[in-house]
Amino acid sequence: MEFTASQIAGILEGEVEGNPEIAVHKLAKIEEGTEGSLTFLANPKYTPYIYSTEASIIIVNKGFVPEQDLKSTLIKVEDAYKSFSKLLAYYNQVKNNKTGIESPVFVSDSANYGSDLYLGAFSYLGNNVEIGNNVKIYPNVYIGDNVKIGDNSTVFAGAKIYSETIIGKDCVIHSGVILGADGFGFTPDEEGAFSKVPQTGNVILEDHVDVGAGTTIDRATLGSTILRRGVKLDNQIQIAHNVEIGEHTVIAAQTGIAGSTKIGKHCMIGGQVGIVGHIVIGDRVKIQAQSGISRNIKSDEVLQGSPALNYGDYNKSYVHFKNLPRIVNRIEDLEKNKGKSNG
Repeated sequence: MEFTASQIAGILEGEVEGNPEIAVHKLAKIEEGTEGSLTFLANPKYTPYIYSTEASIIIVNKGFVPEQDLKSTLIKVEDAYKSFSKLLAYYNQVKNNKTGIESPVFVSDSANYGSDLYLGAFSYLGNNVEIGNNVKIYPNVYIGDNVKIGDNSTVFAGAKIYSETIIGKDCVIHSGVILGADGFGFTPDEEGAFSKVPQTGNVILEDHVDVGAGTTIDRATLGSTILRRGVKLDNQIQIAHNVEIGEHTVIAAQTGIAGSTKIGKHCMIGGQVGIVGHIVIGDRVKIQAQSGISRNIKSDEVLQGSPALNYGDYNKSYVHFKNLPRIVNRIEDLEKNKGKSNG
């Protein structure tokens, strides 16, 4: 795809300084810009590169005044970083604006879908599936019986959506995601053998939820596993049965959340965090990477460690952890000296 400076300025509500007809067809870092590329300058430490880059168009803040001659055309905006992000979103929207049904696919006679559907080759739509308008389903996607997907949602290649799952509007499900597999429910008998507990619930994603590649979200034993509006999940996360995650909470890669735990709104959870089941975590909680959470957490706490401590307490304690061998040696020396003096 190719865009001129005037077209980009129109999208961003910016002002062109230079050639409005110059065109770009690719994106680049400012230090790696070549002819035909678009870049941006937001961080002042990269300012020297604006005079050496070969990029054809550069998005800059309105207050930027060059101190040397420039090779590039500028587009001046209120916030270069936000504008570039907006442009990336627009670019993805245009790039992914596919429509039509490829072949071969399987679509059940009882499945219903809205306008502007894209259904990639080798995809499967089960019985009573309901799909909204402008939904994009990429190749090799499995969608089981009674699944519902809202308007403007995207399911990337290879995702598996088990029966009864409900996906809201404007959601993004990345490749390799599995929604609605059975929760880990087994019960032992008198001889210690395990029998499966039927998992009869479902998974619900509300609107504007993003699920990263390779993430798995298990169906509930009874009721629903629920991700509320605006939740963002990174890659390779495990969400167990009957978990509920509050609005606009974000979770980084390789975190695992055990069954029936409730997490509040606007939480930030780092990578490789382990959270036990059947606890409640409040709103706006921040959990540092590789922490282990084994108790209820009140709103607004910041935690680190395993088992996790208050973030400030952890940092203070860590000073002592590092000095522990010296502290032990000092105590042993004191005890020896005390023994000699008593002798």
